[in-house]
Amino acid sequence: MFSHIMIGTNDLPRAKAFYDKLLGAIGIAPSIVDNHRIFFMTPTGIFSVSLPINGEPATVGNGSTVGFAVASPEQADAWHAAGVAAGGTTCEDPPGVREGSVGKLYLAYLRDPDGNKLCALHRM
Repeated sequence: MFSHIMIGTNDLPRAKAFYDKLLGAIGIAPSIVDNHRIFFMTPTGIFSVSLPINGEPATVGNGSTVGFAVASPEQADAWHAAGVAAGGTTCEDPPGVREGSVGKLYLAYLRDPDGNKLCALHRM
């Protein structure tokens, strides 16, 4: 459905260090730097972090979450631990199983150093 997702940062080197560790925990290769952006290329799409092109500060989208598909609850836990170790902060409930209208999901939430809300999701 999506070709790419891009979010903003106010500190590209910090974002690169954070996301390289976070996404490396789920097997994604380190980012490629292109001027004011970093790109993570996968067979299913691209995730990018950018300094705003208009020169204004990057801000967090209230109500926005970027979700990353993971292969297992253990991979979600490794993703979460890597994110916290790299400067992210836990948000929502601790990683674990949630039940809802779409069935059982294993979810792990955190915020990156800029405050963007992220989630690792495993469909059980």
